[in-house]
Amino acid sequence: MLKKVTPLLLVAAVSACSTPLDRRQANGNDDFINAETAPLLTIPQGLNTPTYSKEYDIPAVSNKVNKQLVGKNLDIRAPLQVLPMAEGTHIEESSDNIRVVIESIESTTDLKQEIYDVINGYLAKSNIPVRSEDMNAGFIETDWIENDEIIESNWWSSDKVYQLRQRYRFQIDVKPHGRSGTVAIDLIEHQEFYDDKDQQILLSGEDKRRYTTDMLNNAIAYMSIKRDQAIRAARIEQSLGIKVDLVTNTDEAAYWLADASYKSVWDRLRLVLPEMGFDVVDTDNSQGLFYINLEESGGFWSSLWSEEKLTLKKGNYRLLLKETDDVNQTKILLRDAEDKPLPDESITEVYKIISDLMQEDRKVR
Repeated sequence: MLKKVTPLLLVAAVSACSTPLDRRQANGNDDFINAETAPLLTIPQGLNTPTYSKEYDIPAVSNKVNKQLVGKNLDIRAPLQVLPMAEGTHIEESSDNIRVVIESIESTTDLKQEIYDVINGYLAKSNIPVRSEDMNAGFIETDWIENDEIIESNWWSSDKVYQLRQRYRFQIDVKPHGRSGTVAIDLIEHQEFYDDKDQQILLSGEDKRRYTTDMLNNAIAYMSIKRDQAIRAARIEQSLGIKVDLVTNTDEAAYWLADASYKSVWDRLRLVLPEMGFDVVDTDNSQGLFYINLEESGGFWSSLWSEEKLTLKKGNYRLLLKETDDVNQTKILLRDAEDKPLPDESITEVYKIISDLMQEDRKVR
C-alpha cells in the first residue's frame, strides 16, 4: 500500500521503537539461562577441603514458582501498587488478590448503587464496552478493550502495530448492612498481536496483577472525583438557608414547619441550637429528639435579639422533629422536659429567633 505524502518529502521517514514485549524484557541476550553449575574442586586425599563462602549461593526455588519465567519470559518491570485515593476507601490484600474496601460516606446513599454507577461511569467515560452485568450477582464484565500502538511506521507500506486486547471482570460485594463493600477485579482474557501475529504471551501472576492494578486504580480515581463532587454538593446544600414557617390555629399546639428534608433540618439544628443559647445535652436521631438545656432565661435573649423580655424560662426542653407526607418538609416541635407542648406565645417568640438563624446562608468550608 502506498501512502499519500507531501512532494517536499524526498526521503522516506522510517521510525521504529521498542514493542511492549521488548520493554518488559532485560536488555542483551539471555545466554545465562543455559549456564551450568560448576562442580566443586576435587580435593586430593590427605588435604583439607577449603571453606567455601556462601555469599553468592542461589537459594533453592520453591515448588510454587513458575520455572518457565526465565530469560525473555521474565517481566523486569517494577510492580504497581493499588492506590485507594477515593474518600472512604482502603486496601484489603490477601495472597489471592487485592480488594478495595469502600465505606459509605453518606447514610442516605445506596452504596451498592453508587459503586455500580461509578464503575459504569468510568467505563463509559473511557469508551470501554460492557459485555454483561448483574447487580444481584455482583459483577460487571467488560467486552474487549483494544489498545493499538504503532511500533514501526513506513511511508510506502502498512504500519506495524502492536495490539493489546483484554477483558476484565469487576466483582462487587456489599455487606448486608449496606455501610461497606469491596471491589475486586480479574483479568479474564488477554491477547497480544504484533503485525497481526499472535505473540502467545505467557502471563505470570505478577503480569495479571500489574494489569488489574492499573485498571482498578483508574476506576478508584474516577470514584475519587465523583465523591469529591458529591461532598462539595452536599456542603453547598447544607450551607443554604432553610425557610421556617410558624403554624398556629390548628387542632394541635403551635409548631414550626421547615421547608427541607428531615436530615437537612437535623444537621442545621445542630448548628443553630447552640447559637440560640441552648446546650445540646443529648440526641436521638432515630426518635428525632434533641435534649436541650437553656442556662439563661429571657433576659439573655432579650439582650441579643430584642428589648422585649421572653417568657421562655431556663431549664430543660425537648426539640422534636417529625417527617411529613412531603419529604421536603419537616415539623419542629418545642416541648418541656416532660414532653408537654409549650404555650403558643412561647413558640411564637422563639420562632422569631430560630427562623432567622435557619434561613441564614452559611459559608462553604
